[in-house]
Amino acid sequence: MTSAVHRRGHRLADMCQDLVGAPWFNLASFVVIVVNALVLGLETYDRTGLVSEAPLRTVESACLGYFVLELVVRFGAHLRSPVGFFRDPWNVFDLLIVVAPLVPGVRENVTMLRLLRLVRIVRAFRLFPSLRVILVGIRRSLPGLGSFLLVMILVLYGYAMVGWMLFGTAYPDRFGTVGQAMLTLFLLLSLDGITDALQAGREVTGWAVVFYVSYMVSACYLLTNLLVGVVMNALDEAHQEERAAAAQAAVPVPPGEPSGPSVHEQLAQLRAIITDLEHRLPEAHHAE
Repeated sequence: MTSAVHRRGHRLADMCQDLVGAPWFNLASFVVIVVNALVLGLETYDRTGLVSEAPLRTVESACLGYFVLELVVRFGAHLRSPVGFFRDPWNVFDLLIVVAPLVPGVRENVTMLRLLRLVRIVRAFRLFPSLRVILVGIRRSLPGLGSFLLVMILVLYGYAMVGWMLFGTAYPDRFGTVGQAMLTLFLLLSLDGITDALQAGREVTGWAVVFYVSYMVSACYLLTNLLVGVVMNALDEAHQEERAAAAQAAVPVPPGEPSGPSVHEQLAQLRAIITDLEHRLPEAHHAE
């Protein structure tokens, strides 16, 4: 009896895995996510004009029902090891998005419910590898972006102090304080209005040319290229990580055969070999 139950469970897990891996399943999930986003947008219009409330509620309930069904299918794919379902951050994210509206205190809060429905759009990233690469690249670029923001703040602060000394009296609305000067220079990072600012500065002092030209070179060009470099490097690392994961998933492990050693185990083996060689080197010198 128990063996029959296990076989049925394994067959169900295989069916769920095939369903989750089917391209049309991910495409259907993406379509439902788009429909959910459109319904959320239509709710911002006048209910008595373009749309009525009842059809929107029906479509919203249908989308929620599909999300629950999708979550059940993904859980069914891990029937052999249910813990594996919770090891995937995307599964935990989907579970929280589906369960959160049922929590007391949240379901009564209309704003919170709309935010949760809006967050469902993020689920589109899990359905397509190219979108996942972008998301992983953004996450990996965060440490570099922190350093970039620090450099940008220092550059803006330095130029803001110089701008306050040069133009603070003539243009107090833009350079009256260091805060106003930093905001003005931050808006000029896109080079929109830089010609008018340069012309206005030349009417005050001849140093305006040096000030704005050096600012364009150091802030607008160098910092922008630095930001692009940080993001592109993170995206390249994300691409390599995605390709490595795909290659590892494409190599099946025969049943009953243990998988290869992990990275930590390989490092431990290398350390043991290096330590053994270090112990043997003095013995080799004494033998000579």
